[in-house]
Amino acid sequence: MSTTPTVPYRLEFSVQVPGTPEQVWQAIATATGMSAWFLPTEMEEREGGSLHFTMGPEMGSDGQVTGWDPPRRFAYEEDWAALMGKDPDALSPLTSEFLVEAQSGGTCVVRVTTSGFGTGADWESEFWDDMGANWMPFFDNLRLYLSHFPGQKATQLEATASHPGDAQALWSTLHDALRLGDEGTTVEIRGATGRVERAGERQALVRLTAPVPGMLSIFAYGEGEGEGAGEGTATAGVRAYLFSPDAADYVRREKPAWQTWLQELVVPA
Repeated sequence: MSTTPTVPYRLEFSVQVPGTPEQVWQAIATATGMSAWFLPTEMEEREGGSLHFTMGPEMGSDGQVTGWDPPRRFAYEEDWAALMGKDPDALSPLTSEFLVEAQSGGTCVVRVTTSGFGTGADWESEFWDDMGANWMPFFDNLRLYLSHFPGQKATQLEATASHPGDAQALWSTLHDALRLGDEGTTVEIRGATGRVERAGERQALVRLTAPVPGMLSIFAYGEGEGEGAGEGTATAGVRAYLFSPDAADYVRREKPAWQTWLQELVVPA
């Protein structure tokens, strides 16, 4: 017998971004826009339309558009039970809502609320803690996209590699190997030049200026402890959003090189 999902979970925050409500709407409520700062997105752009976020090889989240009021309100539901391999009857859908409010000076505030009901299981609160930590940095991407690349279509490059051990040690290795500086510093990363826009906990965001303009997100995260006494694994990765007619050629050339470089990182024991 399944338990009725009655335990509420909620994430709520707001971000100020440059642009008109129409520009912000394009970024948060279209497949082209979301793919330019978030995950590769497929969407039927209407109420009731289907939605799919690609989260990696053979992994993604399916959803449905539940609110469509351009350029003010966009909402969708996802099946987080399926995402976590759990019984769908045990959980309500995960609902996300974006409200866009115009401000003076050519900016907008985007209010984001994500909510759902579960049964109070330990994995649920871990899921919500992780989601908050993992989701927030994307909104720096959104701000950067609207500042420098509004309305443009991105070509994405993503490469990841897993290593035994913990995420903090892996991040330190990754950070040092790429010689990432503080926010505002100019850096050269494997032949690309850019400026550090965010230096966060186990993630950084670089605005690329050459050879291809775009944004480069660099991150490391843990994947829990192994079975029994085994140690956990951690993943190091990069995700680039590139805005140029040459981007596809650049990705074809650079993705395998990034993949190899990430796999060959040596984390001190």
